[in-house]
Amino acid sequence: MRLYRLTTATIFQWKSWVICLFAVGVLPFVLPQISSATENAAMFKPAIAQTTWAMALLCAIFWGFFTAAKLGENNARSGVGEYFLTTGVSATRQLFEMWLSLFSFLAPLPLLASAVCILAASPAAAAERSMWITTNLQYGLLFLLAIAPLVALAMSIASRFGSITGFIASAALAIYGLYGVGYLKLLANLESNAVLKWIWAGSPHYHFADPTERLRYKLGAVAWDKFPLLLAYFGGILLVHAAISRLMFRARATA
Repeated sequence: MRLYRLTTATIFQWKSWVICLFAVGVLPFVLPQISSATENAAMFKPAIAQTTWAMALLCAIFWGFFTAAKLGENNARSGVGEYFLTTGVSATRQLFEMWLSLFSFLAPLPLLASAVCILAASPAAAAERSMWITTNLQYGLLFLLAIAPLVALAMSIASRFGSITGFIASAALAIYGLYGVGYLKLLANLESNAVLKWIWAGSPHYHFADPTERLRYKLGAVAWDKFPLLLAYFGGILLVHAAISRLMFRARATA
């Protein structure tokens, strides 16, 4: 696991991960204070929950994918990947170790977001509090399943086409899956367009991993008979993206 240790040390020395900890752990208490949430005490806790998960998603998309793309490009163009190939570390192993290293920094984000929501924004009623805890833990797991394959995708695209392309491709796919598919569905229904409906059906629905609306309106946890379907859905996307990432990844600048 030499590449894992090298990548982890590199990310740690960059220190940009501190910004993510600040954004998820501190900003949810600051931003609602300068918004209209302070005008209604009942809206303050939902505002904290909404801000917390929004910060976690933004950090994963902008910091996580950018860092992944940077690592993928550096590994291929600096000669590090080629060096590890000569020592017997395959391209598949290199991609896995770099992904695992970055994922070690991303995994605490949903855990921290869940902790903030549970400790600072839980409902007063005991029954609602229990459901609130379950909901946050469920979406923490869905968050990880949704983000994990996109990290590998950003690395693999960047190793072949550069860090800017890798970042933009993965970030655009995530934003489309979070927000774009909703507008596409609306357009498809308005136009009664079968092609758009097929595109919508085949799109990655990352909004299923965004708990913002469910927490804001206290809709409760996902039913346990439906939750495995969400796990299977994101697990399928993970396998598809993992295969694509491995096909696109290269450990050196020249094939």
